Amino acid sequence: MATKELIVHPLYEGTFSVGLDTKFNRIDRDDTPAKGALKISLNPFLIQSGNKNILFDVGIGDFGEDTSTDLIKENLEELGLTEYDITDIFASHLHYDHIGGLAGQSSGYWELTFPEANVWVSKKGWEKVRDMDEYYDDEKTEFIHFLDAKAKLHFLDEEDQPYPEVKVEKIGGHTEFSQLLLFNDGHQKYLMAGDVLATRGEVNRKFAAKYDFNADQSMEARKTLTQKAYEEEYTVMGYHDTHHPLFNLSDYDEQQGYTIEAI
Repeated sequence: MATKELIVHPLYEGTFSVGLDTKFNRIDRDDTPAKGALKISLNPFLIQSGNKNILFDVGIGDFGEDTSTDLIKENLEELGLTEYDITDIFASHLHYDHIGGLAGQSSGYWELTFPEANVWVSKKGWEKVRDMDEYYDDEKTEFIHFLDAKAKLHFLDEEDQPYPEVKVEKIGGHTEFSQLLLFNDGHQKYLMAGDVLATRGEVNRKFAAKYDFNADQSMEARKTLTQKAYEEEYTVMGYHDTHHPLFNLSDYDEQQGYTIEAI
């Protein structure tokens, strides 16, 4: 695969130990998580394409230990951008560690983090979350209702293509309405599947995750997505990968599986 000048930037927010209480407790990148907990890193992705600055997922915002929406703003500042430069945000799914960065309360009241951005979400997924009696807890429920009233929401069908270079497809599995996010500008191709294919370590493994809405559907989707990434030469965006959230699949062997090339 030819070397390309990347137009995608992972915006690393940290690594966390996440137990059954779903609280995100910050740890160092190379630390082990608490007993019985998952080790989860967070990497929203910035895609710079023409006059668009696109985010695929936006991190946890104020909802983790020692986290806030200031972090994603600082990461953007290092790339010469401000929160006002973000034109579009696509959500792979609606868990708070993927959409929490959409709004924060650093000023004491809810404010949109990216005031100018179009926010693209699954129509059915958003309706389900919005109509819940409680989205995790009182604070996060208030967060969802604020977004529903104030964000520039755009609703996606189960298969949709809002821009020539961006396509979405419902894959389900992790949540009922999880989406595959695809970017293809004719030169570079990126694939992001949220928690259905979240790390390099998941590529050659067959496993049923207790945290999935439909574990069997996730397993089948992972198999399909890794094959797609390999055959169609997509760079995979691993949202939860700790060290190398961008990677390619460069070869395949029936015994060993896919060869993974970290970027």
